[in-house]
This record gives sequence, C-alpha cells and structure tokens, in this order.
Amino acid sequence: MTLRIGLCFLLLLGACGKPPDEGWLGYGEGDSAMISAPQPGWVTELKVERGQVVRRGDLLFVLDSTQQQASRDQAQASLAQARASLQQEQANLVYARTELTRQNRLAAAGAGTPTQRDLAQNNARQSAARIAQLQAQISQMEAGLSGATYGLSQRQIVSQTSGPVQDIYFRPGEYIPASTPVVAILPPANIYVRFFVPQSQMAQLRLGQKVQIACDGCKPMTATVTFIAAQVEFTPPVIFSTDNREKLVFKLEARSPDGLNIHPGQPVTVRPL
Repeated sequence: MTLRIGLCFLLLLGACGKPPDEGWLGYGEGDSAMISAPQPGWVTELKVERGQVVRRGDLLFVLDSTQQQASRDQAQASLAQARASLQQEQANLVYARTELTRQNRLAAAGAGTPTQRDLAQNNARQSAARIAQLQAQISQMEAGLSGATYGLSQRQIVSQTSGPVQDIYFRPGEYIPASTPVVAILPPANIYVRFFVPQSQMAQLRLGQKVQIACDGCKPMTATVTFIAAQVEFTPPVIFSTDNREKLVFKLEARSPDGLNIHPGQPVTVRPL
C-alpha cells in the first residue's frame, strides 16, 4: 500500500509543470496604426470606411486647405516678384559694367573725367551687391514656398501602411486637433497572440522560444515568444474555465514576422515546440 502511494506521488510530481494536453488558452490581438494629421482642421472628405482594405499611398481623408492654399499662393507670388527684380538688376549690372568699361577706356586715352569713372565703378558695385542680396532672398523664398507646398500636401492624408480599417473616429464636418487619430488601420504583420500560462509551467518557456498556434478552422501556425510578463496575475475572465478560474498565470505574447492569420479576439490554443 505504501509503495502504491509512493508511485502515485511520483507520477503527480512528474506531471507537475507540463502543459495540459489541450494546450494553453489565449486569443488573437492586434496593434492598430492610429492615423492622424500633423495639423488641425475641419474634415471635408473621408475616403475610407470600416472594414475597407487600404494600401500604402491610398488617400484616407482630407482637411480644409483654404489657409494653406492662400499661403502657398502668396509665397509663389512673392517669389515671382523677387525673380523679376533679379532679372531687372542683372540687366542693370550689364549696363553698369558696359559704362565702366567705356570710362576706363576714356581714362586710358586721357579723356573723360575721374568723377564719371568713379560713378560708373560705384554703380557696378552696387548692382552686383543688389544681385547677391536678391539671390539670397530668392533662396529663402524658395524654401518658404517648399514649406508652404508641403503644408498644403499635409491636408490630404495618405496611408503609410496597408491593412483593413478598424475604426473611424472623425467624419466630415468635424474639427480635429493636431496629431489626433482619425482612422485606425490594422497591418497584418501587427497581429499576434496573447496567452496565459500557469506559474507552475513557466519553467519550460523563455523569450525567443517557438510555439504552435491552433484555432478552430485554421491551420497550425508557428510563432515566437516575444513577451513574458514580469508579474503573475489571476486568469482573465475572457479565457477562464471552471478548472482554471482561480489559478495564477503569467501573460505571454507570441508573434510572427509576417503576422498571424487570425482575427483579434479569436480564441487560440498554444503549445510549445
């Protein structure tokens, strides 16, 4: 009798720390990309809806651009005026240098007057200085025009990622502050699993370990453990059963470089490989 009890005890010890045959329970999760505008403004157009799959470069929404259009047009007009002034001053410099050359020849021939020669030389210098000043102003104006053009382009927000639209937080007619999310997109690569392991079974898991993901109606998938919680917690209500509702568990996450072919919230079973 004592031997039988001892064998049962050893079997129980051997089973301790092993995952259950049905695996560890978890669910799909996803990190959505929250798309916002760098500037505040009124939403005038919305180009997507929930569930729509967008590609990188697709137009998502448009903000009112009246002020930005006016700033761009003003910068263009100022630049055109400065360029016209530069052309006029370049013509003045050609004339001033021609006159200076003529005065130099007269002075070499003993004709003309020093006053006229000095005046021609001064005019040429002033014209050259004016041209350098205008060129510097034009460079600044070109930079200002580029900034105004970029600011105008930021009124039309295009997607920098691909995936289905998960949610929409603002619609046409609403005013959005700067950097406030308007559209949420879930890139496929951002889908992972979150699962929970009893503390007695944590010894066999580590960061970087491969696990197998299974769910109803899907093929088994392989993922890598990328996160292990530092603190233990009670089994979350979303996954507890009668057997494990009072157990202490650790929260883990597993990802695949290309994401996992599951839906956020979908129940999964995780087993070590």
